[in-house]
Amino acid sequence: MAVPGGNNKGPCYWCFKAVKWIPVLFIVTIVVWSYYAYVIQLCLLTVDDLPRRIFYLIFFHMFFFMFFWSYWQTIFTDIGRVPSKFAIPDQIFDAYLSSSDNYENQNRILENLARRLPITNVTVTGGVRVCEKCRIVKPDRAHHCSVCGVCVLKMDHHCPWINNCVSFTNYKYFLLFLGYALLYCIYVSLTSLTYFISFWKGDLPGMGRFHILFLFFVAVMFAISLLSLFGYHCYLVIENRTTLEAFRPPNFRDVGPDKYGFHIGRYKNFQEVFGDDPMKWFFPLDTSHAHIV
Repeated sequence: MAVPGGNNKGPCYWCFKAVKWIPVLFIVTIVVWSYYAYVIQLCLLTVDDLPRRIFYLIFFHMFFFMFFWSYWQTIFTDIGRVPSKFAIPDQIFDAYLSSSDNYENQNRILENLARRLPITNVTVTGGVRVCEKCRIVKPDRAHHCSVCGVCVLKMDHHCPWINNCVSFTNYKYFLLFLGYALLYCIYVSLTSLTYFISFWKGDLPGMGRFHILFLFFVAVMFAISLLSLFGYHCYLVIENRTTLEAFRPPNFRDVGPDKYGFHIGRYKNFQEVFGDDPMKWFFPLDTSHAHIV
């Protein structure tokens, strides 16, 4: 998780770095509170039936563990780096910059570099995609993230809730994070519904029971928002597209803009992200079937 201006680690750098963790801290705080509200206030202090209490706690901890594991992997998996073969040598880069007033000369310099690289994406004008900040020829599907300060392979978007880019290296983890967060919220809302209704009717006295009231509302609210987001990214996976490509189709050298340019069949698209071992699909482990470049 690189930061712009990382070489100059002054007060502004550390302030910016700390502020970026606020959304993550917010999510962690909500989850920790939900654990207290569900385990202590609901299961231990409200549910009287022992078998039901045990059932609730077992499945709750299963969803909680998978959610937190996926979230951890999404946050702390490094976004990777563009391979060195895409780097523009200093001498060539200087020649490229000195030709800034001559587009044809610039394009000729880049084309000579691009011939030996496995790239098919081009700019809207048909030129070679280049990042002057990273001094590289951009690989297909790579984009420069202004927050991370580097070019990111198969960049989907930068997500403040994970303080990281969603990209080639952690897209499976991100999708599992959304899926398990959705299951967690649905499970909490369904199992707390009966007690929420009882509290609403006044059958559950005690100020501590307000945790159950808020727990139900928060779980339902997050479940609704996660449902649409999770469904959208499931669609992107089977179509082999990214959020950026959904807004602006990639431009190919021979065929022009094509939003389905990376489509290789829905099952194979799925395997590119989740791998070909069904036993590992539901765990945040590195099983990607794709090669970086």
